[in-house]
Amino acid sequence: MARIAVVGSINMDLVTTTGRRPEPGETVLGRGFDMVPGGKGSNQAIAARRAGAEVDFVGAVGDDLFAAELRKVLDGAGVGTRRLRTAAGPSGVATIVVDSAGENTIIVVEGANATLTDLTADDLAAVAAADILLCQLEIPLPTVLAAARHARASGTTVLLNPSPAQDLSPEFWSVVDIAVVNEGESERLAASLDTVPHVVVTRGANGAVYRGPDGEIAHPGVRVEVVDTTGAGDTFTGALAAHWHRGPATALAWACTAGALATTKLGASASIPSRADIEAALER
Repeated sequence: MARIAVVGSINMDLVTTTGRRPEPGETVLGRGFDMVPGGKGSNQAIAARRAGAEVDFVGAVGDDLFAAELRKVLDGAGVGTRRLRTAAGPSGVATIVVDSAGENTIIVVEGANATLTDLTADDLAAVAAADILLCQLEIPLPTVLAAARHARASGTTVLLNPSPAQDLSPEFWSVVDIAVVNEGESERLAASLDTVPHVVVTRGANGAVYRGPDGEIAHPGVRVEVVDTTGAGDTFTGALAAHWHRGPATALAWACTAGALATTKLGASASIPSRADIEAALER
């Protein structure tokens, strides 16, 4: 069982379903509404745990009504929350609109995630004890860099999902061992990704491609009936991290299968498949 430390975001997702997403200035009628715990850090932590890894989460919630539910979903998934701190003010929130094709539009308000500006000695100890540090870019960048530096100094593999995509310094990329990006991010970050030893590019329904020191590996993806793509990339990344120790080919198969299964249900954390579900799909 891999041991993973996630330093990242946690949000409450406010999900509206509609026949089609509105154009600028337009009002359309929605079909449904739900509140689902999410955030890239939390989603990836839960995905890694459900795929079979031991996971510790470092993050922050607010002191609002959402905080207890956000903590509860991590606890319920078996993710370690001893390092989930409480900050004054609102928790992070994401407003998500999902159309009939399962495509989405997302607006994220950082809330408590923006307060994660330092790492305690206990936080750093969790990073040092992990096999993989799993990070995204929905918390302050200096915190992500500090965690990655400590991981590199401690012999912990650094897996970065550089999303939302933005320009990072050469020093930042120098401490990344594995990068997971979608096709758009791959094009935008191409020059920087050339410096990363292992790169995985997700291709939606068409699977994913890995490139590393020993060449390329492609996985064609798993065909499913798509309901909602929210959180599918996070599920992919968490499952990849959980099985990275088994080699890129196996990790890619687990990741593509988990990511596909995540699109068959509404919501981010609620749609993340269990290890048993992923194994069953792999055997088909």
